[in-house]
Amino acid sequence: MTVAQATVPIDEVQVLSPITTNQQFLCQGVNYGSHVRESGMDPADMPFNTFFTKASSSLTGPYDDVVRPNHVKLLDYEIELGLVLGRDLTAGVQVQPDRLHEVLAGITIVNDVSARDVQLPQGQFYKGKSYRTFGPTGPVLLLLEPAEWQRWPELHMQLSVNGQVRQDTYCRDMLHPPHATVSEFSALQNLHAGDLIATGTPAGCAAKAPGKLSMLVANRILSEPTKWKFFIQRGLRNPKYLQPTDVMTLSIRTDDGALDLGSQRSKVIAA
Repeated sequence: MTVAQATVPIDEVQVLSPITTNQQFLCQGVNYGSHVRESGMDPADMPFNTFFTKASSSLTGPYDDVVRPNHVKLLDYEIELGLVLGRDLTAGVQVQPDRLHEVLAGITIVNDVSARDVQLPQGQFYKGKSYRTFGPTGPVLLLLEPAEWQRWPELHMQLSVNGQVRQDTYCRDMLHPPHATVSEFSALQNLHAGDLIATGTPAGCAAKAPGKLSMLVANRILSEPTKWKFFIQRGLRNPKYLQPTDVMTLSIRTDDGALDLGSQRSKVIAA
């Protein structure tokens, strides 16, 4: 067989998620100051690292469709840098900023797709983010050399919907950096080689917090069910929420191209 015969065009194969569904899918919330502010909060008032999980069955390939369940109307996107564990951690460790290579293997692109009309009114992060296909991951699992790990703040994240840029920032804007996050997770629970940690998203999501005055009035005069009913009605008028046929394109790379996680492309379809 020649080299040419051994080459298969990428459009003739299905590219799978580089993270397998037997691994843990761990997540950070509100880890970028810009996203905290667009959520109606002050980063100075949030000194704690916020953790939650997604079902590993939500993992899907970087070019697979995202299926919007029939009852979900406020479907949102979140580009995130994914950290992949390089070894088991069954006891707490204090990871130093220059020793990430001792615990992490590589990085990948994650889209933390979210049903806001489930997540927020029901207070259910796991439920609102764990439907099947809500975790497009890849295409690249980039294994980094020790010196390359020091360049994670230079990674440039960008997400577009139908060609319109919605999210555009650098990983240096994280409030809680990778070494602190892995340290805290390891003190909390067992981690295993191949587990995925999604490190939060910057500003630019479809979901936006109402103004402080609106929230003050709503909290004083409306019941919880009524308040969230208005939230959903308001969201239905927001054109940034994802609709069937919308196409999301995600990329993460350094500006010089030395570290490049490829491009992810997912189309939204109705269930």
